[in-house]
Amino acid sequence: MMTHDVTAVAQLVLHERQGRDREWWDAMRTCYAPDSLVRISWFRGSGPEFVDRSEQMAGRGDRAVHRLGPPVVDVYGERAIVELPATIEVSTELDGVQAVLASYTRLLYRAVRIEGEWKITALDPVYERDSISPVLPGARIQVDSQEVERYRAPYRFLAYVLERRGYPIGDDLFGDDRPGEVARLYEEAHRWLSPADRTP
Repeated sequence: MMTHDVTAVAQLVLHERQGRDREWWDAMRTCYAPDSLVRISWFRGSGPEFVDRSEQMAGRGDRAVHRLGPPVVDVYGERAIVELPATIEVSTELDGVQAVLASYTRLLYRAVRIEGEWKITALDPVYERDSISPVLPGARIQVDSQEVERYRAPYRFLAYVLERRGYPIGDDLFGDDRPGEVARLYEEAHRWLSPADRTP
């Protein structure tokens, strides 16, 4: 594993998240391969389509900020996988009360070297847990408990907030409440990285 490749791949995913947060759409778009696949809470499709939809989302006033942990990068030849811990913070309003949603995830990227440049080919979050709290201490958030309990625990409040904003959320996302599915995701990623001789 070459150190400069590890650095290049780490910077690739960090620049992708920076572009998302800062609304630098052209910069974000250059991070993705044309045939990439993004599967997140509110969107499934190609990387370039994801950038377009993110821009539309921001235009509606729906914005998020990502607090990132150190990326873990594995490079094998022309392929790489990255696990990037992230807290997704969404400012929202629930029945007149300003609130902040925090969704704790692990972002699993795949990347390939195309004509000498690393590009993202897949993005799959693994949802761990989430919470919602008022911006103003002492304020009370009214949440319909029966409605919230319809959603899976790792992204319960994320789904509740996004669906109220018009973004339907599926029941089949990767989450720590379904460890078998998460284990298979990681096994598949490592087989893709090095089919012959590499395991997690």
